[in-house]
Formats: sequence, C-alpha cells, structure tokens
Amino acid sequence: MLLSGFGTILQLLYLAMLVLAVVAFVFAATAREDAYRAADKKKKSFWLIILGIAVAVNLLIPMLFLQLAGVVASIVFMVDVRPALKEVSGGGGRRGGSSSDGPYGPYNGGR
Repeated sequence: MLLSGFGTILQLLYLAMLVLAVVAFVFAATAREDAYRAADKKKKSFWLIILGIAVAVNLLIPMLFLQLAGVVASIVFMVDVRPALKEVSGGGGRRGGSSSDGPYGPYNGGR
C-alpha cells in the first residue's frame, strides 16, 4: 500500500514536470524572435530546442536525471527569460495606467 502511494506521488511529479515543460515550450514558441534579441537572451531557436528536448525526455525517456535537467531549463525560462520578453514586448507591469499613477492609485498632487 505504501509503495502504491509513493508510485502515485511519483506519477504526479512526472506529470507536473511534463506540464511545466510544455507550458514553457508554448510560451517560448509564441514570443517574437526580435524580443529575444532585445531582451539580450539566447535566440528563440535555442530555447525551442532546449524546451523541446525537455518535453521529449519527459514523454519518451523516463530517466529522472534528464527530466530534472529539463525542469531546470523550464524554470530558468519561466523565471528569467519570459519576464524579460514580456517587458520588452510591452506586456510587463502596467495595464491601462497613466504615467502619473503611483503604487496605490493615481497621484493627484495632494488634492
């Protein structure tokens, strides 16, 4: 019974690693090529190859060491590259605010 519970936890972990790799791959594929250059990150093709290998390893080769390498690559993309791409593409931070907005709303000069 204990081993079947552990097996279920491992299967959920493998599924989470696959989902993370697929989501990172989709985000990498949908970003513009020039955004990678503007953000001073590696080329889009580099990230597509790395994240594609991570997805393939998770689907085809159940070796934990290779899967963990794919998770590291996915996390690096999601935490470092994706926010930089969003900022360069104009999708970071502000959503409909004006330049006079402060952190708690618009600044109206003490009125």
